[in-house]
Amino acid sequence: MRYRSHVCVFILYEFAYSHSCMFLYRLRGKLGKPAILEGWIDTSGSVAAEESTYGITFDWDEEIGLPGAFLVKNLHPNEFYFKTLTLEDVPSHGEVHFVCNSWVYPAEKYNADRIFFANKAYLPGETPELLRPYREDELVVLRGNGLGLREEWDRVYDYDVYNDLANKDDPRPILGGSSEYPYPRRGRTGRSKAESAPYEIRLPITKISKIYVPRDERFLHLKRSEFIAYELEAVLKFLLSGFDALFDDTIDEFDSFEDVMKLYRGGLKLDEGNSFNMILKNTALHLLKELGRSDGEGLSKYVEPQVIQADPSAWSTDEEFAREMLAGVNPVSIQLLKEFPPTSKLDAQVYGSQHSSIRPHHIEEHLDGLDVDEVVKANRLFILDFHDLLLPYVKRINETSSKIYATRTLLLLQKDGTLKPIAIELSLPHPDDEKLGAVSKVCTPAKLGVEAVIWKLAKAYVVVNDSGVHQLISHWLNTHAVIEPFVIATNRQLSVLHPIYKLLHPHFRDTMNINASARAILISSGGVIEKTFFSGKYSMELCSKLYTNWAFPNQALPKDLILR
Repeated sequence: MRYRSHVCVFILYEFAYSHSCMFLYRLRGKLGKPAILEGWIDTSGSVAAEESTYGITFDWDEEIGLPGAFLVKNLHPNEFYFKTLTLEDVPSHGEVHFVCNSWVYPAEKYNADRIFFANKAYLPGETPELLRPYREDELVVLRGNGLGLREEWDRVYDYDVYNDLANKDDPRPILGGSSEYPYPRRGRTGRSKAESAPYEIRLPITKISKIYVPRDERFLHLKRSEFIAYELEAVLKFLLSGFDALFDDTIDEFDSFEDVMKLYRGGLKLDEGNSFNMILKNTALHLLKELGRSDGEGLSKYVEPQVIQADPSAWSTDEEFAREMLAGVNPVSIQLLKEFPPTSKLDAQVYGSQHSSIRPHHIEEHLDGLDVDEVVKANRLFILDFHDLLLPYVKRINETSSKIYATRTLLLLQKDGTLKPIAIELSLPHPDDEKLGAVSKVCTPAKLGVEAVIWKLAKAYVVVNDSGVHQLISHWLNTHAVIEPFVIATNRQLSVLHPIYKLLHPHFRDTMNINASARAILISSGGVIEKTFFSGKYSMELCSKLYTNWAFPNQALPKDLILR
């Protein structure tokens, strides 16, 4: 008997091609006869992304039974995105649907035909016997052999250390593979090492899309265009503001709050005589237009935050400062203070005593008439503690253009459910010897005079630390970097038939792609993170030190909230 199926193909470029499709039947492991996809119309030259549905006819043997998988051989010189395949009116089974969602490259790029399994999930021991060899062969392909340069059509998930963030002229520690700099693994690309250096050769920023990640981990066309547009917009703003600063009184600095507000209200005024800025902007506008974005004229103008739309100075109030501990960018660092004064876990043999210098007399007037013991027992005293994390790096960071303190911030939970900052401790290593402990200053709220200015500056130092820890630790390390090894391991160890694979796969989508771009632009030496956050060239080293204490079971939300 003859039955017609439909292949739904998502293609980035329209073109004509042919491939053969064979069905693998699970009952006897029998292959059906090849069927050629015909009736393609060549519309080469179109670059529009669209979905197209095509019919294909298979010779059917009623004795074969339900198909468990099918093989695809692409005989066209270009790849295509295989979205779904549906068999209609299969005897005794009705409609059989295969979800593929995978790029299929020309057959010459593979050592074996591509295989797509039916949607039903099986644990390894429950897999139909005649499907098991195909399940196992597919995992062998995905694991690769750990050798050679990976090409875009490869489907290999393998591990490597972070040895692609620097070069021999601008060294950084290699992260991962050592007890000194532990770090999660990244996907292996196989790029060669720089001459006489342990670093993988970095691609120029114009070729970051060529960094290898398995093709199925890359963005689909529509999401890719949006990601590139936002990425391009952010990088252009960063570059334009940097070059604009060359014509200001101080390089890479704002001279006043008014300069900051200009970013939101007027944008950067590009010098028409500065050919570099104009070429950069015109190039960006052209690319954004090609990507379907019409907001290119806003390249040098930032969106004004809601908090300052009504009151430009609202950001500086104690109320907003405390509100952002929970509703700002980094609500995952604040924790309940269980003992007073706060203590340190730093090695006293190396850093001396690092326990807090905050004492009851610093905060009692801000405790609503209670004493310190009462508010601690009532679970009303909270702390934002970056002291132990930053103190070992303060001296080195302060030898660069950045200037920071290690900070502890105490906040009181008020009766209306809001938080109120009541003390900020600013700490530096002892100037004579770090083993002598910290030199600290405790700042408390003030409304007038020099004390008010000092209090505002203390809050600024806390916000600088908080935003840096958010971007480097809470966001990059704990959200992106730690997940990549799970993406790799899932694809290496769990077949697409495994129920846990089916559960995890949608959540992993695009992670490796984003991380590869981040390694090239954000976290690399001289990248955006190093240029815009206090940690500078010590960013990834600091990140590694914090990963030392990272524990998987503690990441679940209930456990995290209990710990904090």
